[in-house]
This record gives sequence, structure tokens and C-alpha cells, in this order.
Amino acid sequence: MPKLAINDRVELDDSEIEERFVRSSGPGGQNVNKVSTAVELRFDVRGSPSLPGDIRVRLKRLAGRRLTDEGVLVIRAERHRTQDRNREDARERLFELIREASIEPKRRIKTKPTRASKERRKDAKTRRGQVKRLRSGKPDLG
Repeated sequence: MPKLAINDRVELDDSEIEERFVRSSGPGGQNVNKVSTAVELRFDVRGSPSLPGDIRVRLKRLAGRRLTDEGVLVIRAERHRTQDRNREDARERLFELIREASIEPKRRIKTKPTRASKERRKDAKTRRGQVKRLRSGKPDLG
């Protein structure tokens, strides 16, 4: 089976992608009722031997509602009028998702607020309290 290179870390086997052609939804007259141009692409994220573990975890998170309970990613493409263009569109969307999942997120470095920023915050709170006290119409007790 031919291999599909996604990036330098991931190569998918063509047999891992399952495609089904279905009828498109929406308006379109006779063509939409007769011809199955929409593509439903299915890719088993959980069972794919081509995906490294870290990419698999991030891909599951990115997939969201498109991932079934069995771990199969479903992409439906029906933007174009021909099967070939919808097929290319679905594959490109899959590849883009995998590329995005292969980017390791940067670790967040915890920082503490500076003394000056703490002082500014306290001053702002004091000023705000004074404004509210003045609006209340009650006499100043402090």
C-alpha cells in the first residue's frame, strides 16, 4: 500500500483511511438527488499504528465531536460538486488536523506578580471602594 507523508514524523498507510461516498445535503436540484458526491472519511485514531502516542492524544483532543466513542475520526466533505474534489478536501482536512496535533504545545512557566503590581492592585481597590462609599450617600465613618 502507498504511504502518505503528512510531515517528517508521520506517514499514513493508505489502507488506514476509509472513504464512503454519500449524497450531499441541501439545495442542488437533480444533481444532489442522483449523485453521491459527498465524502465521509473515517480514520481510526485509536487503532492506527502510524501515529505516535503523543500525537494520538493531541489528535483526540483536537477532533472533539468528530471522534466517535470507538476512537474513529469522521470527516464529512461536501463543499464541492465532484467526488474527487471532496475527497481531496476531506484528506487535506485530516492531514491538517494531524499536522496541528504533531506540534508540541509550549509549557507554561508560572510567574509571580511583582511587588509593584501588587501595590497598584491594592491602590486601585482602595480608590474603587472610596468611589462606592461616596455614591452610597451614607456619611463617611473612616
